[in-house]
Amino acid sequence: MKRDGLPTIIQGGMGAGVSSWTLARAVSKAGQLGVVSGTALDVILARRLQVGDPGGHMRRALAAFPIPGVAQRIIDKYFVEGGKSADRPFKAKPMPSEKPSRQLEELLVASNFVEVFLAKEGHDGDVGINYLEKIQAPNLPSIYGAMLAGVTYVLMGAGIPRAIPGILDSLAASQAVEMRLDVQGAERGEEFALRFDPNEFCGGEAIKVERPAFLAIVSSSTLATMLARKASGKVDGFIVEGPSAGGHNAPPRGKLELSVDGEPIYNDRDFADLAAIDELGLPFWLAGSYAEPDRVVEALKMGAAGVQVGTAFAYCEESGLPNDLIERVLEMSGRGEARIFTDPVASPTGFPFKVLELEESLSEAAVYEQRSRICDLGYLRHAYKTESGKLGWRCPSEPVDDFLRKGGKIEDTVGRKCVCNGLMANIDLGQSLKSGGVELPLITSGDDVAAVARFVKPGERSYSAADVIAYLLRDLQGSTVGDSGAVASL
Repeated sequence: MKRDGLPTIIQGGMGAGVSSWTLARAVSKAGQLGVVSGTALDVILARRLQVGDPGGHMRRALAAFPIPGVAQRIIDKYFVEGGKSADRPFKAKPMPSEKPSRQLEELLVASNFVEVFLAKEGHDGDVGINYLEKIQAPNLPSIYGAMLAGVTYVLMGAGIPRAIPGILDSLAASQAVEMRLDVQGAERGEEFALRFDPNEFCGGEAIKVERPAFLAIVSSSTLATMLARKASGKVDGFIVEGPSAGGHNAPPRGKLELSVDGEPIYNDRDFADLAAIDELGLPFWLAGSYAEPDRVVEALKMGAAGVQVGTAFAYCEESGLPNDLIERVLEMSGRGEARIFTDPVASPTGFPFKVLELEESLSEAAVYEQRSRICDLGYLRHAYKTESGKLGWRCPSEPVDDFLRKGGKIEDTVGRKCVCNGLMANIDLGQSLKSGGVELPLITSGDDVAAVARFVKPGERSYSAADVIAYLLRDLQGSTVGDSGAVASL
């Protein structure tokens, strides 16, 4: 069911690889908007190839990559026939930086192409991709790769994505693009920039791509208004997230106060003024505890085009999470034992981060303290200006001595966790450790995980993306919502 050609349900862009091509494809085939996560796709592609590319999906998509030579170079470097041995570490790939090597650029462009290509395969529905503004370094080549595959929506949050609409315009016009890089310690008026030239990447003349629609993920009407009026190009709509949505959350407004359990306290000020957003005249979707039929109807009555749902899809059969972990969480949910902790310090970004409390995962303080700090993926590193005036990179979750040597403050390291490696472990692509074993998971979910077992039918152990969609649209069957917001019969 769609209203004015827009999806009623947008599947959320959950943790890296969780919003996989298999999930997005299933949602899009069902007539709604499937969304792949654009985070860390370069390392995900490299590691999928190293475990043998089960099903041959990565190589099938790479075979369709339109720039000669790129796919074969990636396969030659990373593919392991039959898969690497379990105790052998994954081959390293270049870290994100302001001036990526040709090798890294190819991996970024191709990996985003692969994920979108597979999500679009076999149907003509829309497919979106979700990026984080905070992870700036990979974004320009990543976006171009998604556009090469024909992505129809780009979603971005975790920051102020003011530059992205204009970047989409320029890439669609085969023009070089530039984006301001946030650099800690930069002086007023001093700017650092990221650049990407599709013509240069394609060997002289860029392959023509279509501009996707851009949806900004916001938590306030103030940010939505600024983006609608002052973004570098057209903003096509908004996803309005409340504090109960999974992943990174906007911090509470005003002075940070914590509950007795140590979680940020949100109040009425932290919920967007939907009337003000509606007045902007752009479609918007509501996110955060909207995975109920009556809440979908409620959202439409408030003027929304629909809702974004993440957690319900994260634990369905098509999710990128491994089956044994999904079953474990569903059992916890069914027993009323699934709980989320909104950790104010775990993420190196400084944004509150919702973490599922799970035994033998990095959510347990004692387990995390046993982990040796290492920063070998680097997606959440911060750019900073060195004493010599050059650009450096540091992460509050890296080895403390390294962080301090780079000018970081000791207080910024307290409680920080390696989200990057945890997210890879979530999807069975965790790195093997020199000390033995592998990196442990760090599962992020929304508050809805407490009741996600409701989607499992009696006698079943799992549920599908189609089951979620049918449930969410249950109260809309045979009805629609008019321009006034009132529900009317068809």
